[in-house]
Amino acid sequence: MSTSSLSASLRPKPRYVQLATTLMQEIESGRYPVGALLPTEFELCDQFGVSRFTVREAIKLLVQQGVITRQAGVGSRVQAAPVSIRYTQTMSGLEDLQQYADQTTLVIDRQEILGLTESLAQRLQVSARETWLQIEGLRFASNANLPICHTAVYIAPRFRSISGIQMRTQRPIYAILEEAFGFKIKRVEQEISALTLSSKMAQRLKTKPRASGLWVCRRYYDERGDLIEQAENTHPADRFTYKEVFQRDVTSR
Repeated sequence: MSTSSLSASLRPKPRYVQLATTLMQEIESGRYPVGALLPTEFELCDQFGVSRFTVREAIKLLVQQGVITRQAGVGSRVQAAPVSIRYTQTMSGLEDLQQYADQTTLVIDRQEILGLTESLAQRLQVSARETWLQIEGLRFASNANLPICHTAVYIAPRFRSISGIQMRTQRPIYAILEEAFGFKIKRVEQEISALTLSSKMAQRLKTKPRASGLWVCRRYYDERGDLIEQAENTHPADRFTYKEVFQRDVTSR
């Protein structure tokens, strides 16, 4: 669980991620077909004008995603054409939640006002007699052809008449709520759990049943401490990496 504060700053992707993305696209386009060897590290350094560290980190990403294999004395061989780009979310503050929404697209396929089951009421820590708005869909990273997660968002009853949420959105839902109802999110709590994807969820995410997954739940609270929104994202483990940055405030004595 982590708690942070809001800003709208965007951060560029590291150079090695940009290089890995370019190599993936060139593999996908057929420039480097399955079975072919990539240029050597030194050749890639010369071609892209980057350091050997950048090349090695980019190659490491491709290996982790099963796109290439490395063999001492042979080189880096293309093992499979990539079908999507793994999304890495780096968190060091609430501003990164804004960045996450800006860099991905939520494709909504269902909005419904629903009565709560006992289990859902327990997750939301509210009365089962309440009726919440549920928004459900799939989230895609830029230029990816497979979803990075299934998203289910639950919005508190007094905000359930919200309008302006389109079938495709890159705006954070909490920001739409803030603008429509004139309040500010004060605190966000985050919970992360490992899970095994059910057959139904695996089918939605276009992956293998019983595949490993990651459940990321974020709870948004207003200034009075009331739960406004709960967003539950279910990720296939091979399409999402979560990285959190902790900084220590060191002052001289």
